[in-house]
Amino acid sequence: MKAWIRMKESVLYFGALFIFTAGMVHLIGSQATVSNSVGGRELPIYCVATDKPQIALTFDAAWGNEDTKQIMEVLRKHNVKVTFFMTGGWVKAYPDDVKLILAEGHDLGNHSENHKNMSKLSDKEIKEELMAVHKRVQELTGYEMFLFRPPYGDYDNHVITGVRACGYYPIQWDVDSLDWKDYGVDSIINTVCNHKHLGNGSIILCHNGAKYTAQALDTLLTNLEEKGYEFVPLSQLIIREDYHLDHEGRQHAN
Repeated sequence: MKAWIRMKESVLYFGALFIFTAGMVHLIGSQATVSNSVGGRELPIYCVATDKPQIALTFDAAWGNEDTKQIMEVLRKHNVKVTFFMTGGWVKAYPDDVKLILAEGHDLGNHSENHKNMSKLSDKEIKEELMAVHKRVQELTGYEMFLFRPPYGDYDNHVITGVRACGYYPIQWDVDSLDWKDYGVDSIINTVCNHKHLGNGSIILCHNGAKYTAQALDTLLTNLEEKGYEFVPLSQLIIREDYHLDHEGRQHAN
């Protein structure tokens, strides 16, 4: 079980002391250093610099659950593992699906308790939004989440530092499927497969409750596989330590 203790600007985590200063996280007693700071801005991870043709498919789960079964069937068919970012309300409403997602090898990610604009919240409220879902998922599954996507993609410096202080990696995306606009199956497939930012290390945004996503998923996966991409969950794609971001939010190993 993970354990951490907040001590002013330091965190004791698994017996290692982390010091948080100006967007940096320093692991005392090791050479591991991570930074989300770029030119005075705190950024989430938009994508990852890698030579491997690996990409991560992600689903935001905030409203509805009608298509989750079909999505899971398609993922199973392709043996693809993804990441689901879930709100507290979704976890509470669909606990069996949360358990199933984890049991089938997918990542569970935090999408806040109430799907609010995080930049409008205080530091205390940011922590409450993250840790309420964290606790619920931990009690339900035993899983300790560490990936967070802010609702609406909304963040500022204090959101990123607050997320990091809770032990989370803030995650954005560089390929938006635009499935939430309900343009249709072909639109989703074309938007992703021909996206100008699609490449090694891309993070793709989809929604489990969008109208056409489940219908588009089989062809979408097939097309991307034919392009030579391997799907991996975010927990495998991102660099967990010794990294920095560039101005595009691309994560690089130090």
